[in-house]
Amino acid sequence: MKRRHLFEWEDQPWFPHAWRNYMTDLLQFTFTKFAWRAPKTKELLGELLDRMGTDTIVDLCSGSSGPLVWLRAKLEEERGRPVQVILTDKFPNLAAFRALAANSGGRFRFREDSIDATAVPADLAGIRTLFLAFHHFRPEQARAILRSAVEQGRAIAVFEAAERDWKALLLMPLIPLIVWVVTPAVRPVTLGRVFWTYLIPVVPLAVWWDGVVSCLRSYTVKELREMAENVEGKRYIWKAGKERVMGTPGVFTYLIGFPSKSA
Repeated sequence: MKRRHLFEWEDQPWFPHAWRNYMTDLLQFTFTKFAWRAPKTKELLGELLDRMGTDTIVDLCSGSSGPLVWLRAKLEEERGRPVQVILTDKFPNLAAFRALAANSGGRFRFREDSIDATAVPADLAGIRTLFLAFHHFRPEQARAILRSAVEQGRAIAVFEAAERDWKALLLMPLIPLIVWVVTPAVRPVTLGRVFWTYLIPVVPLAVWWDGVVSCLRSYTVKELREMAENVEGKRYIWKAGKERVMGTPGVFTYLIGFPSKSA
């Protein structure tokens, strides 16, 4: 299936900030409640932290923080020392960031300013992660994200759950139903969230559309590997693959890169 870079509502600068937050809050709830049950993700991140000699993760395109609540706790538990996460986004969900940071004992910090994943400020030190965000970028932008990491000598880990596959697309009509079912459990409960989910179903329809487009935009393992190998600069070691998410029919793809001197 050919990759198609159709528009996603969440990417549009004019898209109401509240609606975008409702959507990222849903993703965050799903990750926190059901966890990202993919041991390989934790293994890859743990290896990167050790290789780079750091305990800090700089998360790009964080949304409402994705699976890092679960992953950070597991990494800290296994490594026996604190792991800190810095959340960033081009359109930061500051309410979610503040709530998470306030209850994390300093484990989560965030940047209030807009951070472009293609040009990350050099002062953000740590391994870089992107969860379910790489498909938002066209190939030239995606390469710029990798190039930014290479130029600054940062390790980077990209994880995607969407798959460019007919089987994945056939599951997409279930998304509005899932949104309607889980929304009552998403915090904070607000009149706006209820109104735009049930009375005028902007949120479930936008999540459904963006889910379909995410599948069509996603990169294959082969495309990720080729993209990484074409990034010029310091010598890096790149690894790309696909793994199954435990207890589900879903899979995730990944791309890992780090300076060869750290291998």
